[in-house]
Amino acid sequence: MSNGARVRRLVAVTGVATLALAGCSSGGTSSSDTATGDGGSGGESVALEFQQWWEPELPDGAFRGLMDKFEEENPGITVELLSGPYSSTKEQVVAGAAAGTMADVVGLDGAWVSDFAKQGAIADLSSIMKDVGYDDSQLASQVQVGGATYMIPVVNFVYPMFTNDALLEKAGVSAPPSTRTEFADAAKKITALDDNTYGWVLPLSLEAPNGVQNDVMSWTWASGGSMLKDGQPALTDNPAVTGTVDYIQGLWDDGVIAPGSFTMKEQDKVEEFTNGRVGMMIDSLAHVNTIREANPDLTFSISAIPAEDGYAGERGIPYASWGIGVAANSAHPAEAFKLIEFLMSESTNSELSSIAHAFPGNTEAVPDFVKDDELFGAAFDIYKAGYPANEFTGLPVAEQLMRDFGEQFQKALDGQQSMQDALTAAQKAWEAEF
Repeated sequence: MSNGARVRRLVAVTGVATLALAGCSSGGTSSSDTATGDGGSGGESVALEFQQWWEPELPDGAFRGLMDKFEEENPGITVELLSGPYSSTKEQVVAGAAAGTMADVVGLDGAWVSDFAKQGAIADLSSIMKDVGYDDSQLASQVQVGGATYMIPVVNFVYPMFTNDALLEKAGVSAPPSTRTEFADAAKKITALDDNTYGWVLPLSLEAPNGVQNDVMSWTWASGGSMLKDGQPALTDNPAVTGTVDYIQGLWDDGVIAPGSFTMKEQDKVEEFTNGRVGMMIDSLAHVNTIREANPDLTFSISAIPAEDGYAGERGIPYASWGIGVAANSAHPAEAFKLIEFLMSESTNSELSSIAHAFPGNTEAVPDFVKDDELFGAAFDIYKAGYPANEFTGLPVAEQLMRDFGEQFQKALDGQQSMQDALTAAQKAWEAEF
């Protein structure tokens, strides 16, 4: 199956709307015009601000190099990159959405889209594409709200399991665990090695609650389960979900999870793994380069998230996208979309997906990493053997749903309530949001 076909399947499985257009206009004010040139409307030079978390996760200079190429191809348009870690970028984008001061072009997580669209903070890309006459036939997917596109996934990352090869070997574990029983056994053995070493790392910060998506519900999806039924919350009386939370509670009670979970964010998890303090984590392929650069001596492997014992079906694989959108307050929506069009072109998307080690958002783009790098080849094999799964994408107030769940989950892990009571409370909160 071609890579383009694989990405199309991602869209079908997750329910992200594809290739649908609707009309509505956007506008406002953001970046200021500068001296005259060729690229801006009316012959004016345009300076675009592009806020994202992508640049720090790519090799040094790689993303700036793409922006330089864009500027060469579009005289009169310059791009200022506003770059930072995921969590701080999210905080700044949320603040900009509330204040009407978003950068012209913004990196988006699919979990944010529904909220931003309803706020009127991000522009209707369907309208912009119609206005500029853009052919969207090569876009693998489009994230929509109310039938209009607000985000285009530029590249897509799967979240497999990372294992520290040296720690596993030292603990007497011969191979990355494939089942929940094997994982629990490996986590206990790694934790027993040293007072400062733990088997698994679990970020559950309520400030950045995507750990619920990537590190908790991923166990449900890995065994073919779902947290929804007929599109509605199904947290209680659902063996797939109760089995997951009870399993994690067991790991917690066994003391194999690194301390600090309740305030830990994704970047903290990566740091713990990179520094050799934990043996296993579930994480994005986007961080492979970050880990290698920070600790070149660390040897690690990538494998599928362990499934329930005896499960033989396809495994759901968590995924996330580097999505892109245009701020509703941007004074330059047409020029902003030129940057999106550049990033989504076959050649640029092939290059970006290759250096990011991700799956492309253009159906015709082909990354080179699957044959050039053993780790990413393994990730591609996992991807082909399973199916992409992220049930939070496109849900109303998706991030609040994660936070609602995380709050109750923390209380259960901490012994303040039973896990069943936690699921009941989270179910009630979710039903109110839906």
